[in-house]
Amino acid sequence: MLEAVALTKRYDDIQALDGFTLNVAAGEIVGLVGHNGAGKTTFVEMVSGLLKPDSGTVLVDGRPPSEARGIIGISPQHIALYRPLTVREHLELYGSLAGLRRAALREAVEELAVALHLTAFLDRRAGFLSGGQQRRTQAGAALIHRPSLLLLDEPTAGADPETRQALLEVVRRRAGEGAAVVYTTHYLTELMDLGATLAVAAKGRIIARGTSAELLEGLPGEVRVTAAGQELHASTTDPTASLLDLLRTAPRPVESVELRKPTLDDLYHSLAVTDGV
Repeated sequence: MLEAVALTKRYDDIQALDGFTLNVAAGEIVGLVGHNGAGKTTFVEMVSGLLKPDSGTVLVDGRPPSEARGIIGISPQHIALYRPLTVREHLELYGSLAGLRRAALREAVEELAVALHLTAFLDRRAGFLSGGQQRRTQAGAALIHRPSLLLLDEPTAGADPETRQALLEVVRRRAGEGAAVVYTTHYLTELMDLGATLAVAAKGRIIARGTSAELLEGLPGEVRVTAAGQELHASTTDPTASLLDLLRTAPRPVESVELRKPTLDDLYHSLAVTDGV
């Protein structure tokens, strides 16, 4: 559904993208992760057609973004709502721009209002919404026309738990119906909840790609033992053996034991060090 090959983009002395390559299949959720400045937002803007690459190619369902805008839904990183418009008016506006009319538009608005918990304030102006309500409304504008490609740039940044859970559930459902999803976030646990494959960005390119199980394999976890007021810990790929070693040398009494598996944070830090980030 999405094919991006060897994209580059430079702003004066800043190389925003430097050979950025990423493919996303229909029905796949790709978690695009990386520190600020890694190129994630530039990539999203390029796929949406807001930016043109200096070199490289982007195809959405075999077409350049300028010819595929009707099948792309984008929720940008920063809130971009019209303050005088109500939630309903936002959804109707973006739905009608995508070609929805009358009964189909009403049905789409009602469905999303329920799914994203918008029903209670559908007729409230955007300027009077809470941060979480604004996030859900903005996501609704991206989802209203059931796009084949969803670009969600940190859609839950600063959001409350209700917003986060409602949005994750809708994203899972849309991917299950066949949409390709690019989901950028700093909340790495969300990607585990979504069952997303991962793409790790650094210095304007993808430095690792795969499932979380594939990318976490072989990374060390951590064992912690608290005993007699002291904390002992070891980084290890064999937690059982390391725990036994710590228990042999720990003073008594042993107060607590903690085994921590490797996380996506560990993955990113490992890759960043290897790649010289």
